[in-house]
Amino acid sequence: QVQLVESGGGSVQPGGSLRLSCAASGSINSIGAMGWYRQAPGKQREMVAIISGGSTNYVDAVKGRFTLSRDNAKNTVSLQMNSLKSEDTGVYYCYVVVYGRTNWGKGTLVTVSA
Repeated sequence: QVQLVESGGGSVQPGGSLRLSCAASGSINSIGAMGWYRQAPGKQREMVAIISGGSTNYVDAVKGRFTLSRDNAKNTVSLQMNSLKSEDTGVYYCYVVVYGRTNWGKGTLVTVSA
């Protein structure tokens, strides 16, 4: 069983920064892709950033503002979010693939508002 613990959400003004972190524990000898998805109010969940096999992909809306990093020794994945915009508001979910199965965190709320 895989446990994912997210941290770092909160409220910030437009232009501000937040850092999200996710720590994986449990039966995780073989971790594949790691990253973050988000779900804005009234919208479907979308991929924000994923790192897999040394390659990182970002949704176009966050390119140049968000940076995804992964620490394989600590089984953590972090998302540095800069120049935040109101449209970045939503619940952010950690995403980790272990033994080919997708695991989701419970979500952490990010609110960007003046």
